[in-house]
Amino acid sequence: MLERTPEFWDAQAATFDEQPDHGLRDPAVRAAWAGVLLPLLPVAPSSVVDLGCGTGSLAVLLAGAGHAVLGVDLSAGMVAAAEAKARSAGVPAEFRRGDASHPPVPPASCDVVLARHVVWALPDPAATVGRWVRLLRPGGLLVLVEGRWKTGGGLTAAECQSLVLGHRRHAAVRPLPDPALWGGPIEDERYLVLSAS
Repeated sequence: MLERTPEFWDAQAATFDEQPDHGLRDPAVRAAWAGVLLPLLPVAPSSVVDLGCGTGSLAVLLAGAGHAVLGVDLSAGMVAAAEAKARSAGVPAEFRRGDASHPPVPPASCDVVLARHVVWALPDPAATVGRWVRLLRPGGLLVLVEGRWKTGGGLTAAECQSLVLGHRRHAAVRPLPDPALWGGPIEDERYLVLSAS
């Protein structure tokens, strides 16, 4: 697990979007993420909470498709960047500073909980995933994008799936090897875990 302070992420905010899959500045990368995520979600408008949203790229993408999105991030710098991105895109996404481990979101209040590259860095991922599941309305969707990095960090798909199955009956793994998602070829395991119940 990797723990970082709000100050660490504040310092990253200015350059965070330089990674193709962070900023989604390349239309091809943005289209690839839209192609993965939008077909999974309920019909818009649905209520989506993006935990550990960073600079808000996925939140803005989903808000642009008509979903009601709340992004939560520990870093004030990331939240400020996300708010600016939403304004620039002309979408009504909302952003709030908060700890993804203990989201400032009422139980049973959303249709979708989304987290990208967050679970692997949590101090207690099993307990946190349980809290995330409790944010969902009945039939709500949990969408986790994670990876096992070539550096040795991260979680395998089996590990992430097991975390979800500790709290829900079903969790399907979908590999994400497409270079279009990442701005180029990858050498590690990247995937999505989807749980609808």
